[in-house]
Amino acid sequence: MSSLGRAGRSSKGARPHVVAVCGSRREGSCTRRALQETLVGVEAAGGTTELLDLAEVDLPPLDPDVDGEGDGVVVRRTVREADAVILGTPLYHGSYSGVLKNALDYCGFDEFEDTTVGLLVASGGPFPTLALTHLRDVCRSLNAWVLPYQAAVPQTRTAFDENGFTDENLRERVQTLGVRAVEYAAIEPVEIQAAQLQEV
Repeated sequence: MSSLGRAGRSSKGARPHVVAVCGSRREGSCTRRALQETLVGVEAAGGTTELLDLAEVDLPPLDPDVDGEGDGVVVRRTVREADAVILGTPLYHGSYSGVLKNALDYCGFDEFEDTTVGLLVASGGPFPTLALTHLRDVCRSLNAWVLPYQAAVPQTRTAFDENGFTDENLRERVQTLGVRAVEYAAIEPVEIQAAQLQEV
C-alpha cells in the first residue's frame, strides 16, 4: 500500500489518530502505564488516542489456515486505521513479548506499510537495546516508517510509584514519544516528476 492508499485514516487537516498497542497481559503492567503516559503526550500535541490492550482481546496463536480467529479482525482494523502506531512491550529474554509478536503476526503490509511507528520497551533491568532493535527490524520489514526517537523504561521496579513515574525526566521522554508520533504521523513522499528522474 502506498501513501496514496492510506484509506480509512485521518484526512488532511484532521487530528492525527494514534493507537498504542500494549504487548503485556500483566495486571498493573509497567508497559501499560508507560504507554498511557505516552498517550498524554499525543493529546498534548493535538492527536486523538486509543489504547489497544492485548490483555483485553482474544488472540489465539495465529493459525494461517483458519480465518476469522478471535479478535484478529478488530486488531487489524484498529492498526490499519491509525495514523501512527506506538508499540509497547516488556523486555522478555532480551527481546519483545510473545503477546506482541502474536499480534504482529496477525497484521501485515496492509496494516503497517507507510505507517509511522514509535517504539517503547519497559525493562526490569538495564536499557533494553536489543528489544528496541528487534522491533525496529520487524517494522522495517513491513515498510513502516519507524521514528528515530524511541523510549525505554529501565529498572521498572523503581521507575513507578502509586502516582506514576518517579523520574520527571523519564516521564518527559515517554511523553515526547507521543508528541513525535503526532508530529510525524503524516509522512508523505515528495512527488518527483519523470523529467527529474531522468536527470538522476
